[in-house]
This record gives sequence, structure tokens and C-alpha cells, in this order.
Amino acid sequence: MRTKRARYTGLLKAATPVFLTLWLAAMSACQLTDDAIQIDDDDLGGVVTGEEGPEAGVWVIAETTDLPTKFVKIVVTDDQGHYVVPDLPAANYDVWVRGYGLVDSPKVQTAPGHILNLTAVEAPNPRAAAQYYPAGYWLSLIQVPDQDEFPGTGPQGNGISPNMKSQAQWIRSLKSGGCMACHQLGNKATREVPVELGEFDSLEAAWDRRIQSGQAGGNMVRGLNGLGRQRALTMFADWTERITAGELPPVPPRPQGLERNIVITQWDWADPKAYLHDEASTDKRNPTVNANGPIYGALEASADYVPILDPVGHTASQVTIPVRDPDTPVAARPPLLPSPYWGEEAIWTSQANAHNPMLDHKGRVWLTSTVRPSENPDFCKEGSEHPSAKAFPLDSARRHVSMYDPKTEQFTLI
Repeated sequence: MRTKRARYTGLLKAATPVFLTLWLAAMSACQLTDDAIQIDDDDLGGVVTGEEGPEAGVWVIAETTDLPTKFVKIVVTDDQGHYVVPDLPAANYDVWVRGYGLVDSPKVQTAPGHILNLTAVEAPNPRAAAQYYPAGYWLSLIQVPDQDEFPGTGPQGNGISPNMKSQAQWIRSLKSGGCMACHQLGNKATREVPVELGEFDSLEAAWDRRIQSGQAGGNMVRGLNGLGRQRALTMFADWTERITAGELPPVPPRPQGLERNIVITQWDWADPKAYLHDEASTDKRNPTVNANGPIYGALEASADYVPILDPVGHTASQVTIPVRDPDTPVAARPPLLPSPYWGEEAIWTSQANAHNPMLDHKGRVWLTSTVRPSENPDFCKEGSEHPSAKAFPLDSARRHVSMYDPKTEQFTLI
């Protein structure tokens, strides 16, 4: 979209005054007319314009806290800057514009059933614009070890673990096998070092401290040790240092074509101290099961309840996941070191450690969850006459099975 702007600007500079007047008149008419925008009583629509005319491929965000749960709907403008936010529940909304090359526009309060023209705000500089880029674009600035540094030679060599045989293995461990299993690497919280962590002699020391924060600190330490801790700390510190010095990622393109047809709807559910590991809404074998019904989540180690979202009534509720044995241990360990956000508080408290919910043909919710301490009964172990134990004896199991029936609102522990 920036390319189009530059082309139009060049055309205007070469144009005659008459053409300039006609062009501006046409642009003014485009901004003022809403003939092409058709809405009904539960929609919002309008035109988004900026300093140089219609803003194509930018997001219009409508958000409300009037409903039982926070509700957000997001759409994209077309080539003429037109937008329609469809099928909004009755409420008062804050509406604003966000887009690449922009900063968020002032929020305007309105209700469904209105035409609302919005003015985009161009970013004052490239750094301000970059704060809205996807995390992956910031992550692209990271410089992983070169291919010729593998296999690693260990702490006394190049700092890369000898278990790292190739650059591809390092990248895989950094992304899907490690850090990015939990973190959105490249967002503001990860590309910078929180001031709450304190002051350090170097960014390597700051990164070494940050990975020990909170209840996942032990996991993060093991993850970096698997890469080669010193080399990984050097890589992350270099990334943060270059960003702090002003290095910016490439400018992402605005949504194009079919991308502009996407309508995103978001609800708040669960709570700020929990993380949503999985969700399920239907039987994968028959996706008509539970049509328009509740969505069920699993919070893994963070909390002992199933969050339930009603996407029609816009309500969020919770069902406690029980354990059979009250001595079942909490899944998460205490904080390794204080978190910059939660301090020394152990915010993850789950015994059930629920995982991957699935619906069956009756709409019942099945979860892998812990129902007792990990040691298995004797009939599961080596030497048992049970056919399963003969085929695959197990001394312990971290998770078991539970089932929630929405009709009876009861859990069965298996």
C-alpha cells in the first residue's frame, strides 16, 4: 500500500492544476459517500481515510466490555477504505483503526446500526510503525549460528551443545521444539528485557536471569542448555541489543485479496493467571456435533477448571476438574526466581493438569487429566497378569482420563 501512495504522489506532482482539482474532488466524494456500504441494525460500517485518501487493507476493531465477557470483532477495509463489522450483539463499542504504517487511531464510541467514518493516523516514524508488526517479523532479526558452527563443540568450544548436529536442528529446537511452544518470540515482552528484572552488567546476564523467571524457569533453563546455554544467551542478547539500538524488521504487506474477507471474533475467557493450552468445540469425526454450542478449554498446569465459552450468548463459565486423591501433587513447580510480572507468587496451581479436550458423538468432553499421584497400581506393572501390562508394563503415568458430561454437569474420573 505504501507503493501505491508513492505512485499517486508522483502523479500529482506532474499533473496540471485542473487534474489536481478533479482528483481531489473525486477523493472527497469517495470519503463522504457511503452508498456502497449497506448495513442493518446489528452492523457497523463506514470509510477509513488517511492523509492521502482511502486506507486499504487496514483493520477496524470494535470492542466492548458491556457483555458478560469482553468481546472484540475485527474486519479489514477494501480498496476504497470501506468496511463493515457484521452481526454485533447489542452493546456500546469502542471502534478504532489499526494498520501497518499507522498507529492506533483515537477510539470512537458508537453502537451497531450506524455508519461511522474513521480517520487513520499515520505513524510519526518507522519505529512507531514497527510496534504493530507481527512478532515473527521482529523474530526474523535474530541471527542463529551459522551452518559451519555445527555440530556444536560444547561449553569449552563454540558454546553450542554437541547434541546440536545442524543449524536446522537448532532452529527447530528454538521454535516448535522449545521456546515457541509457549512464547510468542518477537513480541515486546520477549524482544526487550523488562525493567522489573533489575540492572545487569550485560544483556547476556539479563537474558540469563530472565529465563529463570517464574514457574517455567526450570523448563526454560533446560531448553537453553539443550541448545548450548552460552551460545543461546549470546544470540538472544545480540538480538535485543540491535533492536534497542534501532534496528527494525522489514515492513509487512497489508492484507490483500481474500485476506480482506476474514472476520475475527474474540472473547475473553479463563483468567489472567491461566494459559489456554487447548480448546474443542465438536467431534472431529462429525463436525455437526455441538453446533453453535459451548467451546471447552484445557488450562494444563495453570488451573483446575475447564473454561467454557458460549459464543452465542457471549458468556464465560468454569467447571472445576476434580482429582480422586487429594494428595495428587500440583503439576507446576514453585518459581525458580521471581517473575517480572507476578513476583514470587506461584500462579499455576493445577493438580489435574488437563490436556487436549475432545468431544465424542454425544457431546461429552474427554480430557487427559491427572486424577491421582503418578505411581500406577500393581496390575499395570511388570509381572502383572493383566494383558495390557504384559504387552506394555508401566510403573507410573503422569496423566489419566476424565470425562465431563454437559447434560449432567458431572465429571467421571477414569
